[in-house]
Amino acid sequence: MKFILLSAMFSIGALFSKAQNAEKLIKAYFLGYEKKDWNMIAGQLSGDFTFTSPNNDDHIPLAIYKERCWPTSKFFKKIEFEKIMDQGNSAFVIYNITTTDNKVVRNAEYYTFSNGKIKSIECFFGPGIGYPGNTK
Repeated sequence: MKFILLSAMFSIGALFSKAQNAEKLIKAYFLGYEKKDWNMIAGQLSGDFTFTSPNNDDHIPLAIYKERCWPTSKFFKKIEFEKIMDQGNSAFVIYNITTTDNKVVRNAEYYTFSNGKIKSIECFFGPGIGYPGNTK
């Protein structure tokens, strides 16, 4: 009986730890955008990282992600997380970005994780300007 109880407690603890780790990775990733620190972002991403968005980004690799998406960091002022929900090796996030000109961008993203790093991000643009720096 003790063994079963200890096993259950360990499993719950491991799931809670994994959830905290997902949230920690996501928040550290976005903090890199706020601080304009590429190394902070890159440190959260796996070597085989891919990014997908409605902006003609279909599972682009890290080098292209840096080229296309990193320049938008100059428009990031603040990120506020509305919801982070995780399950196993994935998480779903809803967040708002306040831009340097005080516009609000609302997006949702689906994350997958591997070996303690972000393996992929699929971004879904919300209403408004879509992403920081978009002039459409």
